[in-house]
Amino acid sequence: MSDEDDLEDFEPDQDDFEKEDDEKETEEEEDYRKEEEEFPEEWLPNPLSEDMMKEGLSLLCKTGTGLGHAYVKLEVKERDLTDIYLLRSYIHLRYVDVSENHLTDLSPLNHLTHLLWLKADGNRLRSAQLNERPYLQTASFAYNQITDTEGISHPRLGSLNLKGNSIRMLTGLDPQKLISLHTVELRGNQLESTLGINLPKLKNLYLVAHWAIGWCGEEGTVLGVRMSVF
Repeated sequence: MSDEDDLEDFEPDQDDFEKEDDEKETEEEEDYRKEEEEFPEEWLPNPLSEDMMKEGLSLLCKTGTGLGHAYVKLEVKERDLTDIYLLRSYIHLRYVDVSENHLTDLSPLNHLTHLLWLKADGNRLRSAQLNERPYLQTASFAYNQITDTEGISHPRLGSLNLKGNSIRMLTGLDPQKLISLHTVELRGNQLESTLGINLPKLKNLYLVAHWAIGWCGEEGTVLGVRMSVF
């Protein structure tokens, strides 16, 4: 079976973005905020190394025509990483966890054409922008320093987590490109408006309470979206 066949059959685990226990969420947010306060803005360069890759790689799968094999899962969380340039060479990766590091740039992921699942929580990202990933279905950028929603245009993206950032306005969420996006997590931001959310498959939207109350469409009716508010 080829990479493309495997990717077509992939069904993401929606539990990744289901509502968590309130107490757990509070503790998690406090941990991230505490970490930001305790550590300095500047970090010594600490790029991803081959040794880290060897430790973090797993899940051996067939690639291409099925004649070769490669590891497709990588977990390198909590490594104080400042650079993941090395990932440009690991084009077969499908599942990538680079959370709880000090990353400011995810552009090396643009070389991972088969990327399905991404977790980049707790870094120093100011943008979630990536080139369009044709198979990306689950992406989490929680607890970064992201200020907008530009550059998110993955056609199979189903779940997007932007919790705990600094987003004020929702821009660039193109309904013609985000045709599969059904769950969006936006709690813990600084939203001034919900304008910009017009997604055809949206079912679950997590917002702060004062924006969810009375959120209406153009005709004055509440949109057909299940909203959880806190």
